[in-house]
Amino acid sequence: MVDESPLQPTEHGLVPKGKGWFVLNAREASWRHAPGRSAVCDFEGEVSFPQLGINISVLQPGEFMAMYHWEADQEDFLVLAGEALLIVEGEERPLRRWDFVHSPAGTKHTILGAGDGPCLVLAVGARDRSVGPEWGGYTADETAARHGVSVEEDTAEPDVAYEPFARRSPGAYREGWLPD
Repeated sequence: MVDESPLQPTEHGLVPKGKGWFVLNAREASWRHAPGRSAVCDFEGEVSFPQLGINISVLQPGEFMAMYHWEADQEDFLVLAGEALLIVEGEERPLRRWDFVHSPAGTKHTILGAGDGPCLVLAVGARDRSVGPEWGGYTADETAARHGVSVEEDTAEPDVAYEPFARRSPGAYREGWLPD
């Protein structure tokens, strides 16, 4: 029998404290945010999920989920609300509510908020090979550079890729991030 993981209150929201099962409402979970970057719901808390990463990102127009990159495992995205811009393999693709993006291992990509309001994206990624030194990398790309989400030179180092940007810091859910 698998035990239930207790949810511990913190100043930033509830976080699971064990490896068991749990139910956590996104509005009560801990979030991470920085000016100009997407707000990300952190369902994992202090316990990393070993097989599957999952989060919700709230993107205002022009905000980005990640720098243009590729990973050694598949990632998938579902637009739950609003509009976004996918940059994939050097091409731009507009996204709208209920659009699903499948990104097989090695696919270069990122998503930015678009339209005139917030965009809500569910992101899911495998963790078989995308954790550790061989996780993937950030790739220089002309299309991504036009949107400010490309590195100047290829790197696998997050500190190098995100050096020009504020780091997301933990915080509580902000009213309005999620639709009713």
